[in-house]
Amino acid sequence: MLPVLPIGLRAKVCILSLFLLCLPWLGYHYVWEMEKYLRLGQEKTLEGTTQALATALHERPKLFNSQASFLSQVKKGRDLYAYPLSGPILLDGKLNDWQSYQHRMLRYAADHVIYQADPNTPLQSEFTHMVGKFGTYLYAYFEVTDQDVVYRGQNTLSVDNNDHLAIATLAPDGQFRRYIVATKQDGWINAFELPLDPSQNTPVTPELKIQGQWLKTNKGYNIELRIPLTMVGSKLGFSIYDVNRRPKRHLSSIVGTSAIDSVDKLGTVLVPSPEIENIIKGMRHNSSRIWVVDKHGRVLAKSGDIRNSQSIWARDLSRNDSDSWWNQFSQRYLHPLYYKILTKPPQDFVDSLHDSTELKGSHIQQALSGKLGSTWRLTPDGRAVVLAAASPIWIDNQVMGVVIAEETTNGIRTLRNRALERLFNIILIVMVAGTLSLFLFASSISSRIRKLRDQAERAIDSQGRVTATFKGAKHKDEIGDLSRSFANIVSRLSQYTHYLENMSSRLSHELRTPVAVVRSSLEHLSLQSLDNDTQKYVDRAQEGVQRLNLILNNMSEATRLEQSLSHAETSEFPLNKVISGCMQGYQYTYPEQAFDCEISPNTLKIVGVPEYIAQLMDKLVANAMEFSLPDKAIKVSFQQDNKDAVLLISNHGPTLPDNMVEQIFESMVSIRSQQAQQKPHLGLGLYIARLITEFHGGKISARNFTDNSGVEFCVRLPLKKD
Repeated sequence: MLPVLPIGLRAKVCILSLFLLCLPWLGYHYVWEMEKYLRLGQEKTLEGTTQALATALHERPKLFNSQASFLSQVKKGRDLYAYPLSGPILLDGKLNDWQSYQHRMLRYAADHVIYQADPNTPLQSEFTHMVGKFGTYLYAYFEVTDQDVVYRGQNTLSVDNNDHLAIATLAPDGQFRRYIVATKQDGWINAFELPLDPSQNTPVTPELKIQGQWLKTNKGYNIELRIPLTMVGSKLGFSIYDVNRRPKRHLSSIVGTSAIDSVDKLGTVLVPSPEIENIIKGMRHNSSRIWVVDKHGRVLAKSGDIRNSQSIWARDLSRNDSDSWWNQFSQRYLHPLYYKILTKPPQDFVDSLHDSTELKGSHIQQALSGKLGSTWRLTPDGRAVVLAAASPIWIDNQVMGVVIAEETTNGIRTLRNRALERLFNIILIVMVAGTLSLFLFASSISSRIRKLRDQAERAIDSQGRVTATFKGAKHKDEIGDLSRSFANIVSRLSQYTHYLENMSSRLSHELRTPVAVVRSSLEHLSLQSLDNDTQKYVDRAQEGVQRLNLILNNMSEATRLEQSLSHAETSEFPLNKVISGCMQGYQYTYPEQAFDCEISPNTLKIVGVPEYIAQLMDKLVANAMEFSLPDKAIKVSFQQDNKDAVLLISNHGPTLPDNMVEQIFESMVSIRSQQAQQKPHLGLGLYIARLITEFHGGKISARNFTDNSGVEFCVRLPLKKD
């Protein structure tokens, strides 16, 4: 039970408690602010990484394809990108190895027609195409839609009067070279090199370095091939020639990535640079991912994986998986609670740029303008935040590419979570210790206040009498001061109560002598012959003396009773006979008053003084007769209830006020109106009844009828134990 504090003190305690609760809140927000600064530090660190790598690539033009890099713009479909392949392609014409790269495939149809014999007829041939790089080979596939596949004749020397694939490139040696891929049947392809002169298609020379498979399908045919990178330069173009049989063999259309009859018409091909990859491959051992792109955003090299959790921000924060009780308790109970607020860095997330061949973004645009750039982005699944920084690569005072470094904030989030875990642990320990300390402190104060309360209640009884001494505490605090103040108050109250208790007896003693003198004087005066007017005043004086004498008798009655009760000798007697005898006497004494008696015939014995029980009956019956209505009987009931004898005396008449039900048994308390009193009443009758009842170990109470038609007094006395 906690002590009840004054409102002002409680308000101060609440304000102090709220202030203390602000400390964890401030610590929590401090950690979040520190995370912002750590992110800023990570951003600057990543920018420094890109600057260092860009420095290694500055002024090295051989690392960049000059013709591709200096293009003003890159046209999708014409300018090709050799996507890095995860492994070598099985050249079987079935295209199974290309399924995981479907999102990189391009469709060539009406928008890529180079030649069409009859523009008014629908295009009958189109294809899907992709190139990729693995090792020292450039791989390509063509899924051609053609309802009439025309192969080379078995005995013909011509290689272009049939469906075929034409390839043109600006070779690394600077020569413009053209090749034709044709076949007489499904299977291993036949490749031929055309003359250097673009105006001539013969004679042809077999080219065995170009290898692949031709496979007919339900909708046309597939071609899978590979070309050594040593044969491919910075420019490359492919064209599918569709030859129809009717009315005679003729070229129906040419659909391709670009025209192949001249170098200027060829598109570019960007092959990821192995030299640049060798420079940046060391970055794969940390949590950053490094990209090198050309000025058009096409990826030249890539290294590293942002899913790697071994960040420099978190590698020193590996958990101590010891078997200590605190670690076990934290892992099992505290961390599930903490992580209802915190978020764990994900072990896996959707990385939309994982296999990108072209990068865009504000940081790249800023780097292409010659400045450092950085940006933050959220992964598509919203589970991770990725920081990207970019630095320009300078060649001859021109930005020819960009180095991009990417890293997640998982390390910082892990660091933040560890800091918050420790903060929560400290807060929990402090709060538990503080709570226990406050509980013990409050319990100590509450215990002392309860003792002070109990001592105060024992010192004064329900009638306001001081019945015990009050000892002040020796503690030198506020509660000790309060205890000593109570002891002083009780001591002074005891003296004053003793004075009041003895005042009636002293007054009675002191007033009897002058009253006797006045009475004797009036008696002598009445023996003389007096006229009528004088006799009237003498009679009135005698009446006042009698009234004053009655008051003195009433005042001394209670005092005498209290003194006699303390020395009374008790005996065993039948209570029912005493009550029956009293009721018979009342019926003879007050014949004009009706009584309704219901007294148990059983012998009910108690230990006490019969004369006092009779005096108790006198007070209660007199009180009932005074307030009873003239035509209503007073009901008296005496019965046994378990181990008690119950006496009920009730009358019909005025009811008791609600606030006087218990106070009427106090000394000097009366609810009679002054006008209705025929003789003086000091309010001692029911007080005497209570003293007698308590002397016999019982209880007395009063209550109004439920219909407010009268009052009932109940006296409950314990019976003698057998």
